Amino acid sequence: MFDWLGQFSEDYWGPLRLLSSRLFLSAMGVLLSGLGTAWVLRKVLAMQVSAPEPKILPRDRGRENAVEAAAAIGKPTGAGILFIPVYIVACLIVTPFSIGSATVLLAVLAAAVTGFLDDRAEKPWGEYRKAIIDLAIAFGAAACVLGPDSLEIWVPFWAPKVTDTAGMTVLATVAIPATLSWPIGAVVLWISINTTNCTDGVDGLSGSLLALAFVFLGAILYVAVGNKVVADYLLVPYYSGASSWGIMAFTLLGVLGSYLWFNAHPSRLLMGDAGSRPLGLLLGVFVLATGNVFLLPVVAGIVLVNGGTGLVKVALLRFFRIWIFKEIRFPLHDHVRHKLGWSGTQVLVRFMILQAILAPLLIVVILKVR
Repeated sequence: MFDWLGQFSEDYWGPLRLLSSRLFLSAMGVLLSGLGTAWVLRKVLAMQVSAPEPKILPRDRGRENAVEAAAAIGKPTGAGILFIPVYIVACLIVTPFSIGSATVLLAVLAAAVTGFLDDRAEKPWGEYRKAIIDLAIAFGAAACVLGPDSLEIWVPFWAPKVTDTAGMTVLATVAIPATLSWPIGAVVLWISINTTNCTDGVDGLSGSLLALAFVFLGAILYVAVGNKVVADYLLVPYYSGASSWGIMAFTLLGVLGSYLWFNAHPSRLLMGDAGSRPLGLLLGVFVLATGNVFLLPVVAGIVLVNGGTGLVKVALLRFFRIWIFKEIRFPLHDHVRHKLGWSGTQVLVRFMILQAILAPLLIVVILKVR
């Protein structure tokens, strides 16, 4: 909406053209989503105390075999069903409209709703049921991001240049047909959803690691692949719609900042599957929008190691009878608390330090070593 007002005002009142600035829209997105999330969460928490049973938000049941699981039992969970709609409204206000982004937001809402239904169910949904739902949502979101045409991607450590028919030197990319790009994108999104969900087990951990990842992705989308001059210099493709995805990534920082205000140790509420699943979906969506799926382990490597290796362990054992990581508990944050005696705060700070240092270094390597 703001972008439309900015374009409409060009012939009327010049200062409103500021609404066409992607940088200004990103800042407004952070402000609107942050204030909106803080207001909604504060209101609901106040109502949660006075509301009769059943409460507005369900109560956390704790995770089986998780370290200090008893500390979370009884806390309000499923807060994602509150802040995801705020995020969607903020995006509709500040992000230039496109069919792709609008349909992705519908998929995000679907992930939040299905996650909330699981949060409030008396008996948790089975793994296979959730896996199928996640895969369906992931496939639909991948189709919305990638579109019907062949996907032109760039890969790390490879940037050959070729000469086109006009004799101009251009960057060569790898073309992947839609019949392959959609399944590949769906798998990336499914992995992102489930590793994010597994990481949500320590106060502030999932939200903080995701906030770092969204900062890095927003910068790549806005500065690198969303700016033609910079993209040409870095030998990466330029995507005209990348800056709009960057606005959506930055807008999430306001949501996560306000949520972490209430989720900081000792937490007052939890995001639940209603928050972790749509946030994981958005993480994968922004990675796909960069045109390089290899950026997922780069910007969110700690999330993948923490939650994803446990998924690999379970899958290998269940389907192939291969037993690996016998002495390691997963998610990894449970292992370091159980075996090494780390506190929840130590896990949060140390994991954040690792991601804050490793991600920029790897981004520089991938962008410059080409």
